[in-house]
Amino acid sequence: METIPAHGGKLINRELTGVERETLLERAPSMPRMALRPREVSDLEMIANGAFSPLEGFMCEDDYIAVRGNKHLASGLPWTIPVTLSATEEFANSLREGADIALTEEDGHLLGVLHLEQKFRYDKQREAERVYLTTDEAHPGVYALYDQGEWLLGGPVSLLNRPRTLTFPAYRLDPVESREAFKKRGWHRVVAFQTRNPIHRAHEYIIKCALETVDGLLLHPLVGETKSDDIPPAVRMRCYEAMLEHYFPRTRTLLAVNPAAMRYAGPREAVFHAIIRKNYGCTHFIVGRDHAGVGNYYGTYDAHYIFNEFDAEALAITPMFFDHSFYCRRCDAMASNKTCPHDSSDHVTLSGTRVREMLGRGEMPPAEFSRPEVAQILIEAMSAK
Repeated sequence: METIPAHGGKLINRELTGVERETLLERAPSMPRMALRPREVSDLEMIANGAFSPLEGFMCEDDYIAVRGNKHLASGLPWTIPVTLSATEEFANSLREGADIALTEEDGHLLGVLHLEQKFRYDKQREAERVYLTTDEAHPGVYALYDQGEWLLGGPVSLLNRPRTLTFPAYRLDPVESREAFKKRGWHRVVAFQTRNPIHRAHEYIIKCALETVDGLLLHPLVGETKSDDIPPAVRMRCYEAMLEHYFPRTRTLLAVNPAAMRYAGPREAVFHAIIRKNYGCTHFIVGRDHAGVGNYYGTYDAHYIFNEFDAEALAITPMFFDHSFYCRRCDAMASNKTCPHDSSDHVTLSGTRVREMLGRGEMPPAEFSRPEVAQILIEAMSAK
């Protein structure tokens, strides 16, 4: 028994095998070729393996405009982030709608084929305003948007080969595989935790609070493209492994990686992350403070409020909202603003800058802030730079 239907009711599979694959492989050398950027490589894989269900390809104009404007696909299904393939005007003008385009990595490795249905111009500034709520190029998502081509290419895709270098192969589970893993474990209620950072005590606290009410946890770190100053995925994975080894029940946790790229789109990306985890088979999704945020572009709890804009039955995954958490000396326990009556002077909280400074000096943060096993991994990684 599956834990939850895929978004839209059907788990998409655009990865070809057998005769269909061989046929396209034979034709690919005669097709126009297009090298994808890292984010587009991630998107192609996520479309093909069903993580972006119900999408079967890069968005055409009707879906693009609907998502940009009202956070739903043209069909009316909730969807908050445009998943698009950009091209320069010169390349777009060389293509005819109805053609097949070979999609490659930057080194020429063939990934798949775009069956071009539509090519269209779009307004980058309007997308920035609606999706990222800012046109400031200092925002990494806006910068990436402004840096891409002036045209968008829409149509279904066929995946022929996975990326040449698949990071963390032991932890790469497609949605069909994660669903099977939940089934084998007898999990019907599964909560997912999205992260692009190491897990410190505050994260551990909210994850365990959520785990109290469900059958299992999918710890699902994002390992696609992130900001250059984010902690590298390989270091983070060692931290996650240490946390699961020492502080979580092995029979109730599953670590797997999410190949997606970060958009840093704040509230819209929180909903996007929830839909992705629904496709992986999760029934619940943790939404913390400033989810998928960056800088000061979004309010602390805007990622909570945005879920009120959607029909819960149409979204069909349960968000679990958590307040800012910390260790309180007077409570002598982990707590949050919802459960602790004491003044902030009694709370052990550190800024990211302060933590990086301490780790850079080889100094352990307080045990109330970070588990020593995690801190030691981060100290070693920073000293090796």
